[in-house]
Amino acid sequence: MNTSLKAKLSELPTLPGVYFFYNKSGDIIYIGKASILKRRVNSYFQKEHQDLKTPLLVSNIYSVEWIVASSEIEALFLEAEYIKRHKPIYNVELKDDKNFIYIKVTIYEDFPKVTLVRRPSDDKARYFGPFVAGYQVRQALRYLRRIFPYYSKPAGSYQSKLDYQIGVLPAPDISKQEYKSNIRKLMLVFSGKSEYLVKSLGKEMKKQAKNKEYESAAMLRNQFLALQGLSTKIVFGKEETFDISLDKAMTELTQTIGLRSIPKRIECYDISNFAGGDAVSSMVVFTSGIPDQKQYRHFKMQTPGPNDFAMMRETLLRRFSSRNLAWQRPDLIIVDGGKGQLSTALAALEELDIAIPTVGLAKRYETIIQKSSTRPSPKLSDTNSHELEYLNFNFDDNLPVLHLVQRIRDEAHRFAVSYHTVVRKKRTQSSELDNIVGIGPVAKKKLVRSFGSVRGLKLASQEEVARVVGASKAKIIFESLGLKG
Repeated sequence: MNTSLKAKLSELPTLPGVYFFYNKSGDIIYIGKASILKRRVNSYFQKEHQDLKTPLLVSNIYSVEWIVASSEIEALFLEAEYIKRHKPIYNVELKDDKNFIYIKVTIYEDFPKVTLVRRPSDDKARYFGPFVAGYQVRQALRYLRRIFPYYSKPAGSYQSKLDYQIGVLPAPDISKQEYKSNIRKLMLVFSGKSEYLVKSLGKEMKKQAKNKEYESAAMLRNQFLALQGLSTKIVFGKEETFDISLDKAMTELTQTIGLRSIPKRIECYDISNFAGGDAVSSMVVFTSGIPDQKQYRHFKMQTPGPNDFAMMRETLLRRFSSRNLAWQRPDLIIVDGGKGQLSTALAALEELDIAIPTVGLAKRYETIIQKSSTRPSPKLSDTNSHELEYLNFNFDDNLPVLHLVQRIRDEAHRFAVSYHTVVRKKRTQSSELDNIVGIGPVAKKKLVRSFGSVRGLKLASQEEVARVVGASKAKIIFESLGLKG
């Protein structure tokens, strides 16, 4: 390693970004992304590599440069843009081309679709990429879709309202102009220009508010804040996840709620039901501030609803039952909700004689709520805190600790809603067939496998159904469902 390169490595920041390796001739030979530039770039020179090509790359590195990004997601898209522009030799040689993936935006349509494809076609669509890690792209799209909801198939083909309700589809009455405006913003992010977009949204938001167009200003504000919040979103996997802002967030959370040490394991609980039916609850686990999806659990509620408080009690009683003694105990519990949910959770834990620090996160003002009598240790800034039954903690929008607890809560909600969708879909798809005398489990399985759902079955002809289960059963089905043969 030459002296100049060694000096450069010492200057690398502990921030997300894109790095460029140059050879002695000044050509860019490799471009990569990192959640922590200093750690990622130095790792090339500090460990033995098992493959044959990486040591060859390292032996040809003469210099390094980098660009700091506002988030891992921006680094992901910046990397793709620079790879497309410079086509470094080792980006091709170190990766198998069959793994490349592209984001496709059908800009020629009235309501453009956003999808992932393996190879660009010669059409009028816009393509972004190539990306090597499909998982990272999908993770980024999950976050971005909640900021700029989009269609991934024709707008008129969505039957369920659930995707709209959870914020991943545009409003049913969205205009073509408004939808395309959001798609243009999304493409700016895909182009690695999220910082420019944030500044632009900030100016437009102030302009709309000044003109008393408050509804438009509120929508822009939500997009503005969500884009700023991308700085805490993790997309690069376990090897590159623990960034400095997360460390600050964990420390601030620990201090705020008076814990004696940083919580290694955090569990968060949420309830999901539709008008009290198909109720489920979720338990998500964050280890050292990082989602630990192997530890996630869900519970199908036995409590009749709608009664979120009773369901929260059931969830905690079942989670800490003797059947689950092998599950590691959390250092902190977060429940999605305000004083009611928190007091219910604390009562359940007291019933089990379990003492674990527990707080609530109220959605309306993103407030952490803590019962003062359960506080592990006093916080000097809490004036007369011993006189208050509950303590409320609010944070500035740009603080990492707020983004952390929001992310934990949002993950619990996402996991609960996804399981609720599965439970509800299973019930609605199977119930009509269950009530048909003469159609047993084997026939039902064949029907679902062939037609996908009861809705798909109803679109088929009697002859098509007969080919799957026979003429006599097809006749029974059509008569029972009131279908025309």
